[in-house]
Amino acid sequence: MVVPTKTPDKKLIFGRGTLEQLTERIRGSPEITAVFLNVERLATPTKKDLEAAWRVPVFDRFTLVLHIFRCNARTKEARLQVALAELPVLRSHVKSNVAHLGGRGRSSRYTMGSETPFPKEAPCVGPRHEDVEASLGHCSAHCGHHADSPLGLSLSGIRGRPGESFLQVQQRLLRDRETKIQKALERLRRKRRLLGQQRRRREFPVVSVVGYTNCGKTTLIKALTGDAAIQPRDQLFATLDVTAHAGRLPSALTVLYVDTIGFLSQLPHSLVASFSATLQDVARSDLIVHVRDVSHPETELQKASVLSALGGLGLPDALLESMVEVHNKVDLVPGYTPVEPDVLAVSALLGLGLDELMARVEDAILRATGRRTLTLRVRLAGPQLSWLHQEATVQAVDVIPEAGAADVKVIISDSAYGRFQKLFPG
Repeated sequence: MVVPTKTPDKKLIFGRGTLEQLTERIRGSPEITAVFLNVERLATPTKKDLEAAWRVPVFDRFTLVLHIFRCNARTKEARLQVALAELPVLRSHVKSNVAHLGGRGRSSRYTMGSETPFPKEAPCVGPRHEDVEASLGHCSAHCGHHADSPLGLSLSGIRGRPGESFLQVQQRLLRDRETKIQKALERLRRKRRLLGQQRRRREFPVVSVVGYTNCGKTTLIKALTGDAAIQPRDQLFATLDVTAHAGRLPSALTVLYVDTIGFLSQLPHSLVASFSATLQDVARSDLIVHVRDVSHPETELQKASVLSALGGLGLPDALLESMVEVHNKVDLVPGYTPVEPDVLAVSALLGLGLDELMARVEDAILRATGRRTLTLRVRLAGPQLSWLHQEATVQAVDVIPEAGAADVKVIISDSAYGRFQKLFPG
C-alpha cells in the first residue's frame, strides 16, 4: 500500500486523513499482524503512537533488518555484532520509556527494547542476551536480560552514583555494555587476523563470494566445493558470518571460498558499521566473485547496490577490476544468455556452467597471486619431491629411473619457488 507521508523523523508522519484511513483498514483486518513502513528510521514517539493506534508492531527498515539479523545470528561474533547494532534502538527507548521503568513487570517478549512483542508468526531464534553475555566472557548482574525491563536491562540491585538520575544510570549502563561488546569483538577480530596470517603463510588463495542477499552464494560455494555440510537456506541474510570452504580447481590447486554476508539496498549505515568486520575478509582476498540472481526482477538495481557497497570498502583497484561476475539461477530464465561480455551464466542448483566458472577462477587466481606452472627436475632420494607436495600444487610426476630423478610439473608461487631455490640450490 502506497500513501503520502510527511518527514519520517518527525512525530506526525501521516496527515490526519491518511492516518484515519490506515487505522480503519489495519484494525479491520485481523490478518494484519504487523506493519512495515519503508523508511530508514522512525522516531521513537512516532513508532509508539502508531503501535498504540494500530495495535500491531510497527517496523521501519532498521528494526526489520535488525530483527532478521537477530533470527539468523548463529556464531559468537554475529551475536555480538547484532547486540552492537541494537544499542541505538535501546538508547532511543531509554529516553522515551524512562517513565515506565522501575519495577513494573511485563510478561511479554520485547522487540529490541520496544514494548510490543513480536507476532507469533515471526519466531526468532536469534541471539538471546544470555548468549551475548557468554560471548562477552562473563554475565554482569547489571546488564542481564530481564523480561521485566523493556530495555533488556535488569534494574534489580542497581544503585546510582551520587547525583546521578535514573536516566543517567540507564545511559551509563548502555555505555558500559557497548564497551564490553566492542572489547569482545576486538578479541575475535584479533583471532581472525591471526587465522588470516596463518592462512597467508600457507599461501591458500582466497576467493570472496559476494552478492545481494538470497542470490545463491552459499549454494554456489557448495556446488564448487562439494562440501555436503553446507546447508543453503532460501531466505534473506541466511549468512551473517564469514565462513571459508576449501575447494579444488581443475589444476588441483586448493583455494578457499569465503561466504560473506549478503548485501541489501539502502542498508542502514549503523548496521553496515556494526557488520563491517564480516566484510574485512573481502579486502584480504585474491579474487572477488560477484553472484547475481538474474531471475529477480530488480537484478540490475541489486547489482548497483552491491557495487556501491564494495566501492565503500576501500578495496584495491586491481581487486575490483579482476572481479568475476556470475549470473546465477539461469534455470529459472529459459534461454537466458548474458548481454555483457566476460559474464558467466550458471545454475548453482543444477550444476550448469560450473566447469567454465572454475576455469575462469583458476586463471584469475594464478594471475592475482603470481603463481606459475613450472617443470622441475628433482632427485628421488632427496626431500625435494616431498617439499613440493607440501608447498606447491603438484600436477604430474614423470619418473626417470635411470637418472634416479623425476620431472615434476607444479603450480608454485614466486615466494615458494624462491624458498625452493635456496633450500635446494643447483
